[in-house]
Amino acid sequence: MPITNIKKVFGETVKNRRSALGISQETLAERANLHRTYISDIERGTRNVSLENITRIAVALETSVHILFPQPTAVDASAVAAPSSGLVDVLLIEDNVDDIELTLNVFGQARFANHIEVVKDGQEALDYVFCQGRHTERSPDRFPGIILLDLFLPVLSGLEVLRQLKGDKRTRDIPVVVLTTSHVFDDFRACERLGAADYIMKPLDFKKLSQITPNLKLDWVLVKPAGQTPTDTGIEMRA
Repeated sequence: MPITNIKKVFGETVKNRRSALGISQETLAERANLHRTYISDIERGTRNVSLENITRIAVALETSVHILFPQPTAVDASAVAAPSSGLVDVLLIEDNVDDIELTLNVFGQARFANHIEVVKDGQEALDYVFCQGRHTERSPDRFPGIILLDLFLPVLSGLEVLRQLKGDKRTRDIPVVVLTTSHVFDDFRACERLGAADYIMKPLDFKKLSQITPNLKLDWVLVKPAGQTPTDTGIEMRA
């Protein structure tokens, strides 16, 4: 679906949801901590909206980001896969229980619609991605759409996980975002050299993830592009 049409559909959905709640643009703007003219532009389909502000609007409208993007109809043949079937999986590779809980809570508050799988060590991460070890029953046709990788992991380090993912043609194009508390420049250089898409200083939050999405060629809701095959792991985020 062309971006202009996506913005119009999104704007109409926001307007309809606001009307159903019986609130004005001013009230919605106040709830979302945005300017009224910003809401007006959204509803007219003329505003490019950041992921952070989409999340604010969803919460203000007492709904989820996912719901604000209707599934394409039969008439809309140019649209990509419907969100219910097109959302990509997110793999979180993190061993710190507190960081896992914080990340899931933040994403839950943001009403993040994608499935998030959590594994706690480097070897299990590779087993999950490549459907081996304890994950042999997992479908080999469903690779994660994006991987959030802690740099310091037990069993197998984050750098080694990254090296193996980027060294395999099946997974080399999956965006890998490194999560770290390290301020060591050599660690960043090593991640870049191995092919990491970007890195985020922990603790991870939705705002930090939204800020790096332009670098990942992502925007709005994590979905597969039209025509993606099971082994084609390139993704984009769309409205």
